[in-house]
Amino acid sequence: MSAFLGEFIGTMLLIIFGGGVVAGVILKGTKSENSGWIVITTGWGLAVAFAIYAVGSISGAHINPAVTIALACAGDFAWEKVPLYIFAQLCGAFIGGVIVWLQYLPHWKETKDQGTQLAVFATGPAIRKTWANLLSEIIGTFILLFGLSAIGANKFSEGLTPLVIGGFIVAIGLSLGGTTGYAINPARDLGPRIAHFLLPIIGKGKSDWGYAWIPVIGPILGGILGALVYKALFKQEVSMLLWVIAPIVLIIIIMAVVKEGRSVSEDKK
Repeated sequence: MSAFLGEFIGTMLLIIFGGGVVAGVILKGTKSENSGWIVITTGWGLAVAFAIYAVGSISGAHINPAVTIALACAGDFAWEKVPLYIFAQLCGAFIGGVIVWLQYLPHWKETKDQGTQLAVFATGPAIRKTWANLLSEIIGTFILLFGLSAIGANKFSEGLTPLVIGGFIVAIGLSLGGTTGYAINPARDLGPRIAHFLLPIIGKGKSDWGYAWIPVIGPILGGILGALVYKALFKQEVSMLLWVIAPIVLIIIIMAVVKEGRSVSEDKK
């Protein structure tokens, strides 16, 4: 099996299990309706674990463009392979979204809220604040890449690493996911969002393209920073790119804080 097919299948499985658990929890009339955030985060963690088990030995199971780009920026992955991996991930995520739609076919009609329908496919903010939402995705993916680097530096019993990573994803979801739904993966959001846009979903609304850039740009910036900071701290390998990405993220932090400060001041008037 080729690396392209590995990334395609791995990302497809990620969305089938991850998007599937979201659909089961929030769509109307399912047996798992209203089972809660812990079920969703656990489902996503297991989705990542089993996707890695499925294709880790074939493609490395990046299943996430932010991971692929971050590894390339850190010098741990060949740049010439990056476009192929990202295309495979997006295609797999799209097909995964289509399969989730088919699995829950009778439940779209029962679910009248358009935002709920979209939430099966794509992430969205609990409170819509552009800079704060962008910062949330940066922080989440920074932790993801920093943590994956740390996990990779340890030795586990054979076959245990994917479960450790799955548990790590659950931790990110429980601790950091409540703000934006923790996309932390451009393909996870963009592929299914395209599926939502194209599919004949009964009663669907818009695909919220105005927000769609945040779960793409945020994870890429956060992922690169996480990988580079880990290398700088633990391997004393400081990349020049770190001095480019770090100021960008600092500006985003400042903008998020300033915007929130202005919002608080306006509320007091």
